[in-house]
Amino acid sequence: MDLGQFSVSLTVKDIAKSKAFYETLGFKAHPECGSIKDKWLILQKDSTVIGLFEGMFESNILTFNPTDVRTIEKHLKNNGVAIDTPTKGESGPTHCVLKDPDGNSIMFDQF
Repeated sequence: MDLGQFSVSLTVKDIAKSKAFYETLGFKAHPECGSIKDKWLILQKDSTVIGLFEGMFESNILTFNPTDVRTIEKHLKNNGVAIDTPTKGESGPTHCVLKDPDGNSIMFDQF
């Protein structure tokens, strides 16, 4: 099963301060993915991707970007995994969200 690119989505208190901090570590913002004004950004350093989100989520989220999230969702359901936010539609971009046994949120996001 191909889970796609992995990233972590961080809930932040001050997106400008968080952006500056991660840029100090060498991360660069994707200019086409959000902005300080939008209160979300996607940053990357080499193959590591971090999303910064101010006021959008209650907690951090592990994110995977597969090419077929509906197949992954079906596999998870068939193996007894509860889905908190199911996919929508039969094709095209969608996502599903679930929690691991320790309550960590995991999102499979297909775009």
